[in-house]
Amino acid sequence: MSTLVIAGGTDGIGKALAERHLDRGDTVLVIGRDPAKGRAYLERARARGAGDRAGFVTADLSLLKDTTAAVEEVAARAPAVDALVLCARHYRFRRTVTPEGYEENFALFYLSRYLLGHGLVPALSRAARPVVVNVAGPGAPLDTVRWDDLELRNGYHGGAALGHGGKLNDLLAVAFADRYAATKGIRYVLVHPGVTATGFSGEYDAETLRHIRSMQQRAKPVSAALPPIVDVLDDPPAAPLSAFVEGHRIRVDTPDFDRTAALRLERITERLLKER
Repeated sequence: MSTLVIAGGTDGIGKALAERHLDRGDTVLVIGRDPAKGRAYLERARARGAGDRAGFVTADLSLLKDTTAAVEEVAARAPAVDALVLCARHYRFRRTVTPEGYEENFALFYLSRYLLGHGLVPALSRAARPVVVNVAGPGAPLDTVRWDDLELRNGYHGGAALGHGGKLNDLLAVAFADRYAATKGIRYVLVHPGVTATGFSGEYDAETLRHIRSMQQRAKPVSAALPPIVDVLDDPPAAPLSAFVEGHRIRVDTPDFDRTAALRLERITERLLKER
């Protein structure tokens, strides 16, 4: 049996993955910001006869202090972690700054994934075939990165912020795989399951909300989005870094996954975390 940690596991794809793995007999720790949804998850687990294998960690992952505390709690409850699944993100139609002073998409969609991945390396390295699965949307051009404005102070747009965060996660994955694949045996997988009829967590302006409602009508059900994620959880790829878009493998040896850029972002991130 495996132990999974799912960030953003109370809704949509994360919720479906959590319940699938509980039904398989795995232990599943879910990280989320809503205690009521956490209680609902634990109640569903008890109803499935899996209450002793389900855990919930309350954390607002847009806050570094909460993310750091979540890492510590997970590490205390699960000395070995077979898979870390990163799903949490939230659309903001207007630029929002967290109480810690970070642009919210940057904090939630990028910094929390950075901290969770690096923070759980000791637990991941104790598993037989550890894997990090980052549900982000890989493959955007490298010039998507706004190096001089990583927190999007100028010309903010909610959709562009998510696209920007997705590209930062590409570079996060490159640097993570370079650092830990050979020494710790941890595989890193970027996955874009396609447009899925989830809750589309976020705050939308009227025009964008109309577009989202239209997308929801055409989007695939959550059950159809699971297979490419399930595949890499059940059988992690041998390569240190892999990326899949709707089940199709894409190359990660292109300029869009540039190692120099990945190292540059890692250094910026480390400096930023030390400064605040």
